[in-house]
Amino acid sequence: MASPRTVTIVALSVALGLFFVFMGTIKLTPRLSKDAYSEMKRAYKSYVRALPLLKKMGINSILLRKSIGALEVACGIVMTLVPGRPKDVANFFLLLLVLAVLFFHQLVGDPLKRYAHALVFGILLTCRLLIARKPEDRSSEKKALPESAKEQLSLYEKAPQGKVKVS
Repeated sequence: MASPRTVTIVALSVALGLFFVFMGTIKLTPRLSKDAYSEMKRAYKSYVRALPLLKKMGINSILLRKSIGALEVACGIVMTLVPGRPKDVANFFLLLLVLAVLFFHQLVGDPLKRYAHALVFGILLTCRLLIARKPEDRSSEKKALPESAKEQLSLYEKAPQGKVKVS
């Protein structure tokens, strides 16, 4: 049976991956929701207006929206389907994207209700990354120990506090 840690990581990976595939697709095409697509277009125009540096670099609202959308879809697919370390890399890139989006929302003065979802998913991405990078618990270390070390460890754990049993 899978450990609770593994179940948590898989559940978070799939849920977050699907969310970002969905949100990235909305940024790329109006097929899922014309209203949400129009809203994304409007929002990204305001982000570029608020950051003149982007315009100087030759980045317009369309390029910014499509770049972020494509990165969200790609990282979302990796989070959902690809096993191992690439999930952590995708998680990290998505976390950076969420931080950028939160910065954009703050820059244009959006109310909290407009970016609350980004805040929540940023927290979830952080939690998933911390859980995935946390070393295995102590019980797995015991399994890797030789028998003599396991016996000594069990004697130490069974001894009353302050007293160590020596054999």
